[in-house]
Amino acid sequence: MHRLLLILLAQSLLAAAQTSFNSDGNPILSDGSIYSADPAPLVVGDTLYILSGRDEAAIDENNFVMNEWQVFVSSNPDPAGGDWQLYIDIARPASVFAWAAEGTAYAAQIVQGLDGKFYLYAPVTEADSTNSDKFAIGVAVADSPLGPFVDAHPAGPIISQSVPSPGNSIQNIDPTVFIDDDGRVYLYEGTFGQLRGFELADDMVTINSSATTVTSLTGYFEAPWLMKRGSTYYMLYAANNAGEDSPCTPTSYHACIAYGTASSPLGPWTFRGIVLGIVSSTTSHPGVFVMNDTYYLVYHTADAVNGGHFRRSIAFDTMTFDDGQSPPLINKVTQTHRPAAEQEPSRNIAPQATASSVNTTPIQYWIASVNDGKIPGNPLPPDYWCSYDATASPETSRLVLTWNATVTLNGTRMVFFADQPAGSNIGVPPPASWSLEYLDPAGAWTAVSATTEYFTDVTDDPNEVGFNQVDTTALRATLIASGSGGQYGGVGVKEWEALAPTAQ
Repeated sequence: MHRLLLILLAQSLLAAAQTSFNSDGNPILSDGSIYSADPAPLVVGDTLYILSGRDEAAIDENNFVMNEWQVFVSSNPDPAGGDWQLYIDIARPASVFAWAAEGTAYAAQIVQGLDGKFYLYAPVTEADSTNSDKFAIGVAVADSPLGPFVDAHPAGPIISQSVPSPGNSIQNIDPTVFIDDDGRVYLYEGTFGQLRGFELADDMVTINSSATTVTSLTGYFEAPWLMKRGSTYYMLYAANNAGEDSPCTPTSYHACIAYGTASSPLGPWTFRGIVLGIVSSTTSHPGVFVMNDTYYLVYHTADAVNGGHFRRSIAFDTMTFDDGQSPPLINKVTQTHRPAAEQEPSRNIAPQATASSVNTTPIQYWIASVNDGKIPGNPLPPDYWCSYDATASPETSRLVLTWNATVTLNGTRMVFFADQPAGSNIGVPPPASWSLEYLDPAGAWTAVSATTEYFTDVTDDPNEVGFNQVDTTALRATLIASGSGGQYGGVGVKEWEALAPTAQ
């Protein structure tokens, strides 16, 4: 009993940890002091609560480090900015669930139950389990959305690879819970293309049906969000069906937010389209709330100061519907951003061009990263362009920058990515060599007159390759891969800068 009192006291103190701030637009908290991900909004009266996990990865760490949940609170939310309160550390997996391990405070949701209490549906890892995947979904309860939360089902998780019988073989994360107008409760969960739905009993914890497996939502990857408007049920989710015909995901690492509709909460579901295109983070996660008869989509990005794929921050924008369609369709959301900081003058005008690859770009890499003005220290594949092909990487690759009007240039810098040493014929070593051409007035590719060597050093601050001034609408880089005899490594490019004679 003494230990329980200490836990409740500690949780109460944690729930009281609060700070106020003024947002200047999306993301809501943009200064990089605290990162947030996987938003789940809840409106109680005239107050908005947005539950999120807290990203704590180091700036160049490619790993989800998430130890706690936190809540953003506002009584007058506006995507353009406003006053907020942030309650940090409202719950931690092992503090709430005696059967859970530390960490992995992934995408959770709080809903107000039929009894007026607040239920936290949380994916956590079991501390002692023989399941091949130890993720499970627990339920905690509190008298307030800010906690303190206690386990509502102390016997263990309500869903894992072992429960309910006969079990499953998926990773059980990303729960979304919805209470229908008739008081019936529904839960969906699943990732890596697996989506399952259940009905819950009115106690909010007992699984009251067999699993409904959903396979009809195009590109479903993870992060479901179940909602209802009028008589139509909507399932929003993070989608990835990368390929030439993809409506939204240019690489296999990106996710957009798509949706489907149904006439009942357990389907059948029909794919309808895209709610939000890709954002600056590779992952995406939807949530929807309504205030003053206006719908809002909540999601996360990497747009905060020093943000990244594992240092995400929540944002939200207005969401509207096309009621001229049956069922009403969701109009694609326009993402908004806080006012941009004034940029320093720069000789690099590559971001004004369109990048393309003469070669086919492997699906995990992104050609647009070549001139996005970013040089990531520890990139994921969509953060750089690469010619690597597990079957056979090409010896020669070509990249092109094209401007809409004539530009004047006299230098370039190429920032290479490598995971193998120079001379290797596997993986991604530095290129053996490279050269540059410009499109001359006659429309022919002509070699620039280089005044310095073409550097192949792997550094995030490479030397400039200077050349005699040219006026052109396009540059083409020819990259020769390391290797020989038909076996070549890939060539990776983090950034390609095209330099004007003076800063602009």
